[in-house]
Amino acid sequence: MLVLLAEPGPDFAESFKTAKHFGSWLGLCPDNRITGGKINSVRTRHVKSRIAEALRLAAQSLWRAKNYFGELCRRWKARLGSPKAIIAMAHKLARVFWHMLKFKELFNPEIFKLEEQKFQHRKLNRFQSLASSLNYRLVQLYELIGLASQEADASFLP
Repeated sequence: MLVLLAEPGPDFAESFKTAKHFGSWLGLCPDNRITGGKINSVRTRHVKSRIAEALRLAAQSLWRAKNYFGELCRRWKARLGSPKAIIAMAHKLARVFWHMLKFKELFNPEIFKLEEQKFQHRKLNRFQSLASSLNYRLVQLYELIGLASQEADASFLP
């Protein structure tokens, strides 16, 4: 945390118009090299920044987290591969960090609760459509427990 605050200086958020500018300065976003309409390279720039290094390290440790950022990191890791997912997650953390310092706000995990709920809803819908395509039906656990207890009670009746 000390590196994140000491390296850029006290008023660094005022130096960058947007979080995208900050991410570009850190070298965490693609550097599109286009000439004549042809894309030559879309790699990230090689920048020696202790902040970017600290954010990459933080992003790398997020894959085990049981929150929105951990879930996002695991999805990106599955889709993009580990190196690209780490850089993308570091860029996301840089944007959050810039926003916190620019607007002088504490980190509020409640902001991401809605996104987490949306993702859980999409996951449930995906499982339900997969189950219905295989001619199965998903039921909630307490329904199963209730049905099992009713059957057990019925079996004891004479």
